[in-house]
Amino acid sequence: MTTSENIIDFYQRVFRESNYPIGSSPEQISHFNLFSREHCPLKSPYNRKDYFKISLMIGQGQLHYGDQWIPIDRPALVFSSPLVPYSWETDNPDQKGWFCLFTQKFIQEDKHYNHNILESHFFNPSGSPVYFLTNEQVHLFDHIFQRMNTELRSDFSFKYEIIRNQLQLLVLETLKLAPNEGISPYQNANQRISHLFLELLERQFPIDTENLLRFKNATDYAQQLNIHVNSLNRALKQNTGKTTQELIALRITQEAKALLHHSSWNINEIAYALGFEEPANFSNYFKKHAGVPPLAFRNKPV
Repeated sequence: MTTSENIIDFYQRVFRESNYPIGSSPEQISHFNLFSREHCPLKSPYNRKDYFKISLMIGQGQLHYGDQWIPIDRPALVFSSPLVPYSWETDNPDQKGWFCLFTQKFIQEDKHYNHNILESHFFNPSGSPVYFLTNEQVHLFDHIFQRMNTELRSDFSFKYEIIRNQLQLLVLETLKLAPNEGISPYQNANQRISHLFLELLERQFPIDTENLLRFKNATDYAQQLNIHVNSLNRALKQNTGKTTQELIALRITQEAKALLHHSSWNINEIAYALGFEEPANFSNYFKKHAGVPPLAFRNKPV
């Protein structure tokens, strides 16, 4: 099951600091920061982050994004959002460029909040996260990051307003770039949505005492993928022939069968781990999808 990293986790992992930034909880933090990539770790954990990130990558490596590996062999802009798990791996220490990370609250604190940043297709699971750059474009985006870095280190009272404007400029300049060919293995957005759903579904398993089922219905998954539940159903029906709820039920039933046959958990423990508040509800659910009650299935020879 994929874990999720918040802002505080990031500082503890990269800088071994636990007291920065300050906030009552990670979800309530309004935060922006910017770093040089010259001293970045060569490998980051594959998980979802609870913050947005934009990177100007100069160096070679591989981006593991959702269910695909994207080779980065030339300068690129990379957009990362909380919706898709990702990681970065390289064995080449010669890494340059910048990356900035920021929370949703940081953007929305702007009284003139512009939806172009968070709602741009760069942060959408069905969009491309990588945009390769020419030397001229590298110079342009490097200048934007340097401007944000200068403002961030200044004492100007309205420096974050300037930084938000620079983020907006970065997004608008990226809109001018043509989508890169050969990055996505999918023929259309519905196919990509289907793959991202199946990736998110599969990464909830296997279930154990610490990793209980988090997303239990179609609405949960649609919210995680930032799309309407009808769009998710339509994409899955077109690509798999099944609805979202049917696919969820198949996977939960498969996991329940594995736990019944291969674990010592009792029926109540299995029901709770799979998101059922009442064991009776789990028993009815399992019988509906497996054809027999849980106990009868457990007692049946493998």
